[in-house]
Amino acid sequence: MSRDEEPGSPRRRRPRAEQTPVQRALGLLTRREHSRRELERKLTSRGVAREEARATVDRLAGEGWQDDRRFAELLVRSRAGSGYGPLRIRAELATHGLDREAIAAAMDTFDGDWTETARDLVRRRFGPGGLTDLEGRRKAADFLIRRGFDGGSVRAATRLDWED
Repeated sequence: MSRDEEPGSPRRRRPRAEQTPVQRALGLLTRREHSRRELERKLTSRGVAREEARATVDRLAGEGWQDDRRFAELLVRSRAGSGYGPLRIRAELATHGLDREAIAAAMDTFDGDWTETARDLVRRRFGPGGLTDLEGRRKAADFLIRRGFDGGSVRAATRLDWED
C-alpha cells in the first residue's frame, strides 16, 4: 500500500486546469454584479491581457451577462437600503466608470424619498430623545452628511430649518 493509499494520509489534489478569461469573468459575475470597468480591472489583475479582458467583457455584455445599467440599479438599491444618501451613491457610481446619463438613470430608479430615508436613519441611530438639544442635532447632521445626504434632507431630518 503506498502512502497515498494509506487511510488518514492527506490526499493529493489534481492541478486545476487554467481558466479562460470568459470562465474567470463568469465566475465573478455569478457571485455578484460588476461594472464593466470593475470586471476589466479584476481580469487584468488576474493576469489577463488588457485587450483580451476588454474583448471578454464586450462579449459578455453582448450576451447579457454583464450590464452596467443593471449593476447601477442594484447598487442604488443596495446602498439606499444600507442608509447611504444620493451624493455618496452618485460618487460611488462614478468610480465605476459610469457616465452622467447612466448615473442619472440609475438614481431615477430609486422609488423612495431621500428626506424620509434620512429621517428614518436619524430615528434609528439617535432614538426619539437624541435630537433634543443643539449638540444632538449637530451630531445627527454630521452623520447624515458623512452618509451622503444633501443639505435639504439633512435640515429636514434634523429639524434645523428656520421655518420649523
